[in-house]
Amino acid sequence: MKKKIIVMGLMSLMLCGCGKVSKLSNGDDAVVSFDDDSKISINSLYDEMKDRYAVAILIDMIDEEILNKVYKDELSDATDYAKETVKALKANYDSEDEFLNAINSYYGYSTIEEFEDYLKLNHLRDLATEDYAKNQITDKQIESYYESDVVGDIEASQILITVDVKDDATEDEKTEAEEKAKKQAEDIIKKLDDGEDFSKLAKEYSKDDTTKDNGGALEKFNKGDYEETFTDAAYKLKVNEYTKEPVKTSNGYYIILKTKEYDKASLEDSKEKIIEDLSNELIENDRTISITALTELRKEKGMNIEDDKLKSQYNKYINTLYNYYMTTQSE
Repeated sequence: MKKKIIVMGLMSLMLCGCGKVSKLSNGDDAVVSFDDDSKISINSLYDEMKDRYAVAILIDMIDEEILNKVYKDELSDATDYAKETVKALKANYDSEDEFLNAINSYYGYSTIEEFEDYLKLNHLRDLATEDYAKNQITDKQIESYYESDVVGDIEASQILITVDVKDDATEDEKTEAEEKAKKQAEDIIKKLDDGEDFSKLAKEYSKDDTTKDNGGALEKFNKGDYEETFTDAAYKLKVNEYTKEPVKTSNGYYIILKTKEYDKASLEDSKEKIIEDLSNELIENDRTISITALTELRKEKGMNIEDDKLKSQYNKYINTLYNYYMTTQSE
């Protein structure tokens, strides 16, 4: 971002005639001269730059101008996000020089500050997209989602059997470890079938150190709080019923005992969460939504590109982006 702004800034300085600049006979500033007295004018340079580079740079400048005002209360968080992202990415490289080479290769930025500005702007763009998506959600959608997808919290206890395998294990060793873990979980279920106490079995066998000492008991939870396969299995159970087959997750195999269920919250109390869920779904399924969101925000803020050529290029650029994402979305 900063690099792009600097380019535009230099263009502005040249157009203003600041510094040592020679003049052509027609009054234009010259930026390059030759021994035969021929020159390249600032206007011809500007026209070339405008044709080739200006639109993308201009859009960044427009969005920065708008979003810094719309999300002025979130600017600090956006800055923190950019710095934390850079910190996390740098951890993957052996040196800062290696990291700088990577961001220069992938993004075209030569300093960390430039890259942070880019990340900050994109974070603000994400906020604008999220707000736009939320505004597209209708009351009818909210009510339908509430009836079909909102459920009350439940409580459950768990016994986790992990798949113990070394990082350098062969495929045969991984398969053997997987089968061993599943067999142990199945054996525990047989013990439950024979009337043994779930809590005692959790304390003896569970590999989840955070819950085993209290018999595997979890605090109340809802869909989305844990891995989908785990919550789906838990919600299908009746109270005081346990899973008859081990539930496979990325952590290993679970045996789940459902211990309590609650009535679901009211529509009013659920509304904010429903809007968030539906808007996230909309963003995930519509690749063009960020283009639409930012285009509409620019219009809302009265953006008017005074230069007719740049205006035409802007419209072409937006249409090209939109058509590209529409095509890839349908694939």
